Amino acid sequence: MKGKFLLSAALVTGLTVSSALPVTYAHDELGDINIEKGERNADEISSVTVTEGSKNVKFLHETASVPLKEIREGVKNSTADVYAHKGFAYTGTHTAGDGNGGVRVFDLKDPSNPKEVAVFADQDIPGTWQEKVIVKTVNTKSFKGDLAVVSVQQLNSKDPNSKGGFLLYDVTNPYEPKKLGFYEVTKKTRGTHELYLTTQGDRVLVLASSPYADYYSHGKEKDFQLVDVTNPAEPKKLYEFDPRTLPEVDGSFDGYNWKAPDGKTRPVFNHSAYADENGKTAYLSFWDLGTIILDISNPENVKYEGRTAFASNQQGSAHSAALAKGGTVLIETREVYVPVKPGYEQSYGYTRIFDIKDKTNPKLLSEFKTDLTEDISENPAEQVTFGKTVHDPKVLGNTLYLSHYAGGVRAVDISNPSKPVQIGKYVPADANIWGVYVDRNYVLASDMGTGLKVLQKNNKSGN
Repeated sequence: MKGKFLLSAALVTGLTVSSALPVTYAHDELGDINIEKGERNADEISSVTVTEGSKNVKFLHETASVPLKEIREGVKNSTADVYAHKGFAYTGTHTAGDGNGGVRVFDLKDPSNPKEVAVFADQDIPGTWQEKVIVKTVNTKSFKGDLAVVSVQQLNSKDPNSKGGFLLYDVTNPYEPKKLGFYEVTKKTRGTHELYLTTQGDRVLVLASSPYADYYSHGKEKDFQLVDVTNPAEPKKLYEFDPRTLPEVDGSFDGYNWKAPDGKTRPVFNHSAYADENGKTAYLSFWDLGTIILDISNPENVKYEGRTAFASNQQGSAHSAALAKGGTVLIETREVYVPVKPGYEQSYGYTRIFDIKDKTNPKLLSEFKTDLTEDISENPAEQVTFGKTVHDPKVLGNTLYLSHYAGGVRAVDISNPSKPVQIGKYVPADANIWGVYVDRNYVLASDMGTGLKVLQKNNKSGN
């Protein structure tokens, strides 16, 4: 039976441009259009107070909204992705305030009053930003405790003092994080954009996506690298994925430009990486090449299994991945921010859902679109925007949560993956929701402009 849940926020109208949100990178830095995240047109700024919902979300409500602390006087950093582990939230930071905002640690003992208790990775490498963080409990001969891996990207790859890759930290005591190691990628690229941390028994692996490493290094390094961090002080590269090994990618591929079988030249780079629960399968979001599926059960002998594909009239833009139904269903989000492009459908990015019981042959089950997907302004100057595209997916049980920039957080019932149904949305004032993370008792959302949002489930009242 359907019900309602109340999500309160103030109504805002008019065009808002946040000066705190600078140029963003890695959506497609080599593309012919680069815009700032944070700019909002009047029709993208809204407040939704009541919507329909199932029993899973009908009592979900905002219980806290916490801005990031100023770690340098007068400097405001912007929030990037969010993760949670053992009652603590970890938020990465983007490029505002000349970067170096580090990872912020929030104590969630009282979810209605989160406390920022630590910052780390902010002083290691100048001229960088720390967008993505993953935390896992590991147990190896070299390290036992809670391990955090943090992406590091350069504001300017020509700065001789900066370098990109990922940092490793001991956060067993979240109040006192300790640096353990650093893994560097080619200086010619900005660094590692998104990443994932997984374990195989007593072995610990980082899946690192470093967009354009292949292109800028002329093939000497590849965009996706599988790195052994069993000893966090001594990261060791085990494997790189080369798109040229696929029969549909011919010798003309230069690390970015792909002459696809449909006759179109498409952008190809590794934006994100993700692994299943047992660390045996990797899912690489490779933009217009789709989601690449690799068997990494033996990291010394990685095997290609399959990939998703796009219709000729679809912009690819495979951005991020998540799994559902015990790993038999793949969620693929597509970050399309240029909705009008010759030869393609007119649409912002939306979500695709695949049956991957046979990983060598992913089968499209459905495509999920929101009210924003085809809401395209007649004014060409207002068409190019991040505000209306989907961003990142997370799954808990049969509910898919999507971060959606100006569209806030969307909750989608995927009990039947062939027929996804939106069952709720949370849109704060002037929303710019970057990431979402779900737990049994709360949903975390990171807002680029305003910090950490905490949504709690309260099954005793409808407030």
